[in-house]
Amino acid sequence: MTESINAITPDTGQIQRRRTCAIISHPDAGKTTLTEKLLLFGGAIHIAGAVKSNKIRKTATSDWMEIEKQRGISVATSVMGFDYGGRKINILDTPGHQDFAEDTYRTLTAVDSVIIVVDIAKGVETQTRKLMEVCQMRKTPVMIFVNKMDRDGILPFDLLDDLEQELHIPVRPLSWPIEMGPKFKGVYTIYEEKLDLYTPAKQTITESVQFKDVNSPDLEKYIGDNEARQLRADLELIEGVYPTFDVNTYLKGDLAPVFFGSALNNFGVKELLECFIRIAPSPRPVRAEERLIYPEKDPFSGFIFKIHANMDPNHRSCIAFLKICSGRFERNANYKHVRFDKWMKLTSATAFMAQKKETVDEAFAGDIIGLPDTGNFKIGDTLTSGENLHFKGLPSFSPEMFKYIENADPMKTKQLNKGIDQLMDEGVAQLFINQHNGRKIIGTVGQLQFEVIQYRLLHEYGAQCRWEPLSLYKACWIESDSREALENFKKRKFQYIAVDKEGRDVFLADSAYVLQMAQQDFKDIRFHFQSEY
Repeated sequence: MTESINAITPDTGQIQRRRTCAIISHPDAGKTTLTEKLLLFGGAIHIAGAVKSNKIRKTATSDWMEIEKQRGISVATSVMGFDYGGRKINILDTPGHQDFAEDTYRTLTAVDSVIIVVDIAKGVETQTRKLMEVCQMRKTPVMIFVNKMDRDGILPFDLLDDLEQELHIPVRPLSWPIEMGPKFKGVYTIYEEKLDLYTPAKQTITESVQFKDVNSPDLEKYIGDNEARQLRADLELIEGVYPTFDVNTYLKGDLAPVFFGSALNNFGVKELLECFIRIAPSPRPVRAEERLIYPEKDPFSGFIFKIHANMDPNHRSCIAFLKICSGRFERNANYKHVRFDKWMKLTSATAFMAQKKETVDEAFAGDIIGLPDTGNFKIGDTLTSGENLHFKGLPSFSPEMFKYIENADPMKTKQLNKGIDQLMDEGVAQLFINQHNGRKIIGTVGQLQFEVIQYRLLHEYGAQCRWEPLSLYKACWIESDSREALENFKKRKFQYIAVDKEGRDVFLADSAYVLQMAQQDFKDIRFHFQSEY
């Protein structure tokens, strides 16, 4: 089918009001709880789920998979959109658990800013550090929310030092806590010059007072003599030690504003949200292989950064998540699938509130939409109004754990194969076929993924699998400019050669020594430890 480029003039105002943000953290820092409270303020939900308590049957809106509800953790990125303060906010709640880091890494390619949640008691943890590296690599602006101030933890100034040293970014407090734990009395919002008071019994802001002059004796009436004296000293130190907050420095990814609060108690969240809609960036230009793509100037383009099987278990449907990079998407219009070099009419695009979705007639740069997928899409695919564009930077990492997957119920072979195919398309785990014995190998970066795959195969596809141990050190993709050299290597290492789901050659090294010797002995072979979609 031949089609001319759609002559769409993007609605600049609509694009400018978009804010697309990922919320990231180490597990249990309160990321999903913060997401819930942001949704409450946006009117998107009317009651928050209790993620931590098994006694309460309500569960978090963003944790909608059955296994997430049982474990109280996020194992897949959720997409949620809502309106607040004249802005359209798209939030992506990501898995905190390191076993699902790959899903989070790819999600970070689809957002324009990030909120990092830090537990006041634990400070910066390993996973937070790794995610921050990805943000810095992409120059993504970062805000930090220090959570659980109603509990005892690290002293605020010590925590700020920790943040700067561990995350390698200058910070600037825009709110400041008054005590913590049982003595927690609230926060002073520096950028609004406002005093927000906290009462533990009510677990929310009981009073909010405009307070431009902290030297006023009225401060003592609200928080007490000692606390007023300490707050004045802290604010003076902040002004003397930390850089003045500059929006442009934040937008360049060179300064992180810091807020304090308690997401569970809905305290400090509104202040974070108010600042976010003021300073967070609207959709930014995206680098394609061919050129820089501008959100307002260019016609429609977008890329698939995530695929999720069984968003609706009743229909066994897959959904491809598309980040719109430029222009306006229109329902029933024809768009070019660049990899297939063919035109597609997209009639059923959806917008999300976790697993709840509604059909959209139009969407703009910055929005995340879902496209029903019957096998047409894979991660990294590009859709455009006609131009051949290729968006890169969606990595697939070499797995660190491997197991043979076997069918535990021969009567359900078809269901098992379909389940494996669809779950592997999500890109969180990887499938390899051993060329020596034809057995299927699943590679992951963590043990928890095997449990999730087994659980989902049983509960979503009715297929039972069993795992068999396999001792491997590393799977790496191999290529060479010399076909003869590649064939020779594959013959010499036949029992260690597999192909991935895309048919690419993979070398399965069973030890670091074997891999090192292969790299030394076969100079014409290139060994890759990540592949790009």
